[in-house]
Amino acid sequence: MNKTIDYYMSLPYAVIVIPDSEEGGYFAKVQELPGCMTQAETWEEVHIMIKDAMQLWLESAIEFGDPIPEPQGIGAYK
Repeated sequence: MNKTIDYYMSLPYAVIVIPDSEEGGYFAKVQELPGCMTQAETWEEVHIMIKDAMQLWLESAIEFGDPIPEPQGIGAYK
């Protein structure tokens, strides 16, 4: 079965959002997708931007045939 971007985007990936206390804004990364990260000025923007980053990360991985890790479940982060 070929898994699509929509399939992967529907999975519950762990997104870590860190406020930048020095300069303001937020940094976000997807724990399971190495290098998938972004930053934004507001809380609302960071959520939109990380979804865009995920979409681009997944498109690239599918295009180049790279493995795409699936979420590990909440137990993996205890």
